Amino acid sequence: MLASDRERSWEEQAVALKISILVGNPKPMSRTRGIAERFVEVLIGNDPHECGTTDLAEQSNRVFPMPAEHLAALHQTLAGSNLLVVASPTYKATYTGLLKIVLDQLRPNALQGVVAIPLMTGASAAHAMAVEFHLAPLLRELGATVPFSGAYFIVNEDTEKSVRAAVAKLRSQLELVRSLEFTGGKNVGSVIDGE
Repeated sequence: MLASDRERSWEEQAVALKISILVGNPKPMSRTRGIAERFVEVLIGNDPHECGTTDLAEQSNRVFPMPAEHLAALHQTLAGSNLLVVASPTYKATYTGLLKIVLDQLRPNALQGVVAIPLMTGASAAHAMAVEFHLAPLLRELGATVPFSGAYFIVNEDTEKSVRAAVAKLRSQLELVRSLEFTGGKNVGSVIDGE
């Protein structure tokens, strides 16, 4: 194979980033879902990517209990992601029971090799630490790489401004990591940079 053939093959084989959004709000088409989807849009920009949203509220009839084939499909979707954004509103100072029920059914280390960003929403800043104290540790327990602090959004604030600020914070964390010449997980540099 000639060098030019290898270069062409490389360009032709450019793979789109696989992104999954898992929304644990009991209300379908919630503000939490809208914020999570906008967060991913701003984070990724125009880079080639495949993005799918699993809204657990739309599947609640299959959650209690979750049939094995549905659980297998969900696991395949989540584990096959380069980037997973797990979004939940704050309920009783933590993530929702709906999200917990579903994630409890995944096997240990089900998210091994997946870069995850925990994202939570709430009515005020009073529970902003829930994303770091509750949701991020749950994702780590499932084997996900959570290299940066999560994102917390107050639902009644300007969504666009809040999303852009959260993405800027995430990118500044990446720059700090890069300055230490450390890579925090599979494809994390390109995910955060939008490269």
